Amino acid sequence: MGAIDPAFLTEAAEVVGRPHVLVDPEVVASYTTDWTGRFRGSSPAVIRPGSTEEVAALVGLCRHYGVALALQGGNTGLSGGTVPLAGEVVCSLTRLRALEPDPGAGQVSAGAGVPLAHLQAAAAEVGWAYGVDLASRGTATVGGSVATNAGGIRVLRYGDTRAQLLGVTAVLGTGQVVSRLGGLVKDNTGYDLAGLVCGSEGTLAVATAARLRLVPPAPHQVVALLAFEGTGDALAAAGALRAGLPALSALELFFGPGMALVVDQLGLADPFGRPHAAYLLVEASAAVDPTDELAGAVGSLASVAEAAVAREPDRAAALWRYREGHSEAIARLGVPHKLDLSVPLGALSELIERVGPLVRSLRPSAEVWLFGHAADGNVHVNVTGLDPDDEAVDEAVFELVASLGGSVSAEHGVGTAKRRWLHLCRSSAEIDAFRSIKRALDPDGVLNPSVLFPPGR
Repeated sequence: MGAIDPAFLTEAAEVVGRPHVLVDPEVVASYTTDWTGRFRGSSPAVIRPGSTEEVAALVGLCRHYGVALALQGGNTGLSGGTVPLAGEVVCSLTRLRALEPDPGAGQVSAGAGVPLAHLQAAAAEVGWAYGVDLASRGTATVGGSVATNAGGIRVLRYGDTRAQLLGVTAVLGTGQVVSRLGGLVKDNTGYDLAGLVCGSEGTLAVATAARLRLVPPAPHQVVALLAFEGTGDALAAAGALRAGLPALSALELFFGPGMALVVDQLGLADPFGRPHAAYLLVEASAAVDPTDELAGAVGSLASVAEAAVAREPDRAAALWRYREGHSEAIARLGVPHKLDLSVPLGALSELIERVGPLVRSLRPSAEVWLFGHAADGNVHVNVTGLDPDDEAVDEAVFELVASLGGSVSAEHGVGTAKRRWLHLCRSSAEIDAFRSIKRALDPDGVLNPSVLFPPGR
């Protein structure tokens, strides 16, 4: 991008208030690097609108002055999708914090800047729960989860964000506002614009609020950490638990090297006192105590080497720490390449078996860390020991995933990091359709122009 017309910033300050147009380079710098540190951009300013009307006015100014926006919530994305890598102005949505539970409907209206942890707490206060949960729940926002169609740890029970979404308020790239927050469960009057906006990574519209479905709480929870001597044993057990444990609400998979790293980096005690090849973190939750149900399901698994079970919240959180601490522990080794992938469940074993040797064949000094969601084929492939700009490993892993019928993005979006490989998962006809929708809803290309679409056209 070229230099920003000073008149743009002057008029933007009139729209959002001068304190919410940030131009100090040190302040702006905190908005221009992603969570991993791998993607670093630059921006002339950060603008923080406080309402849908202010967002619409800001988009109008962008069209008039030829300014592009990089949309940002909690900046917990891992694919470079919220970082101004082409010098865009950052539009931070963190001031949009309206939160209105509707317990009678079992729904909630939430602003784009509401952290998921706040939404979960508000739902609990009125006797409900929210089905989407992420390890980054304290900073990840509603707007970001809608933009990327985030899934998280309980997809097997409740589905991804799109499954919770009943409506949005959004500002299109034209500056027009569309809003459907009435919470209709059944509405067949034409296109599902909310579903279209969800997962579009901010390329079509700025989602400023969402109407979300709540779920009944499951107050009784028990967590088990199961150890296995082989990956095949762990995956077979995961399949048996999915079929035989109705109260199953989370099923997380990780491996011996990751466990050792978490224990070492985070100063935790090994839960079993000795290493194992693979682990499943199993959570069962229900309206009544599911401990006996879980014990029966686990007892039927002949391949479990050792097990640790927790009913008390503090102890359960401690077991979860072995899984949720992976990202933190890996980050301490340096800037990782975080490849968020999915494959059909039948191909999960092959992916796990092949990805490590593939990476090491290209970069012998690299280390591979695998963890993910055993019930939906979503594996987080983290690679350390690579230069941040070295994409040879990324490409090889993405091609492997595509050959297995999988997706190069299962959780964090295509962003900027993966757009050159979108063709591995989407046909040219699909990508052309994407572009047509983009042109219709954002004709001047002001919304996240560096995201999702393959470069060059």
